[in-house]
Amino acid sequence: MDFLIESIRTAFALIVSLDGEVVSAVVTSVSVSLWSILFASLAGVPVGVAIGVAEFPGKRWVITLLNTLMALPTVVIGLVIYGIVSRQGPLGGFGLLFTPEAMVIGQTVLALPIVANYTITSVQGADPRIIPTALTLGAGPFQSVRQLVAELRFGIMAAVIAGFGRVIAEVGVAMMLGGNIRGYTRTMTTAIAMETGKGEFALGLALGLILMSVALLANLFLNILQQR
Repeated sequence: MDFLIESIRTAFALIVSLDGEVVSAVVTSVSVSLWSILFASLAGVPVGVAIGVAEFPGKRWVITLLNTLMALPTVVIGLVIYGIVSRQGPLGGFGLLFTPEAMVIGQTVLALPIVANYTITSVQGADPRIIPTALTLGAGPFQSVRQLVAELRFGIMAAVIAGFGRVIAEVGVAMMLGGNIRGYTRTMTTAIAMETGKGEFALGLALGLILMSVALLANLFLNILQQR
């Protein structure tokens, strides 16, 4: 019990003093996650809206595929992207392996089906009269869809936040594609795993507290949006 209490005290001291290891891991985690969710949203939201609005053969199978991709293990995504960006892969010449850019690619792939699925759910739960009403009032097809997106802005934002919460807490992609390089690609999750294994429980606990705080804020914001 004394060990746990002392570790908690040390963890808070590391946070308050802005320890270099802690700050570096937090900045890397947040920046990589923000870029990842930005790219995932730019692709996932239009895809989700298009699938939700359109009626085409095999639509149910496409949605099932997206649901399956949501449950895809992160190590599998890391393995596939590793093969693509490694020296022998098709993108090997760009030297992306063990860089933040490779982590962004992997986490974008991880978040994209989440954003797309939540967006589809929002579209399917919307009032079906929105687009016909807009068309009746003289709006074109693009303007009608834009009006639908405006009506669903809170649901789409919830999709983005859910994707962010997924990537900020993942470890498999970050470890495999980033290499856990100190001060460069080390994130909160990879640092927690490594420092705990080294016996630096207090440092791992400090990062864990910050990670929980970020996840809590994201979920609180998500709950507020869902209520609205």
